[in-house]
Amino acid sequence: MALDFKCSDVGAWKEALSSYDSRIESLNKPDLVSLDHFYRLDLPSLLHGRDPNPYLTTSELSQLMKWKLSRGKWRPRLLGFVSSLEDSVVKSASEKAFKSLPDISKAVKELTVLKGVGPATASAVLAAYAPDIAPFMSDEAMEVALGSSKDYSLKQYLLFATKLQEKAKELKSKGEWGGASDIERALWSCTVRIKSQPEKTSSGKKRKR
Repeated sequence: MALDFKCSDVGAWKEALSSYDSRIESLNKPDLVSLDHFYRLDLPSLLHGRDPNPYLTTSELSQLMKWKLSRGKWRPRLLGFVSSLEDSVVKSASEKAFKSLPDISKAVKELTVLKGVGPATASAVLAAYAPDIAPFMSDEAMEVALGSSKDYSLKQYLLFATKLQEKAKELKSKGEWGGASDIERALWSCTVRIKSQPEKTSSGKKRKR
């Protein structure tokens, strides 16, 4: 069953979120489980350990990009671009971006000066540091929240982030819930589950996607 974005049942959202780890494993992609662990646990710890002036290194940005591409669509050129960036350039841009928060628009603009980093990758960087403010702009979550995942502009990301922030606030008012990034993961998990299910043919038989 699909998770309707308008759904206000905290239990349904929690159920979708709780399946996240199993959905990651179900994709059977090389290193995705370890990359997801790095992105959700190790990287946030590294970044907050550098407070009050957090920054990202080229190596960490490359790992983040591997995670993003493995979890979604693989675009090797993007990985090549970010892996070739000078460490000092990545550190400077990311430090400015983190300092710009909670102004998401300004933070994204600071990061997109880096070659290979668009609003979606910038959102992943920001989500690692401030998950409640800046959710990751995944195709799967955008499809449910906005009805489309074709527009990767800053304007579209700001609309996406606002909708997820508002949904998180709504769910918090009804029960125990995290932040905007938990909304993204719940939507991603539900979408991945649906896409992995066999389609039914006109005869009622199931057909693999």
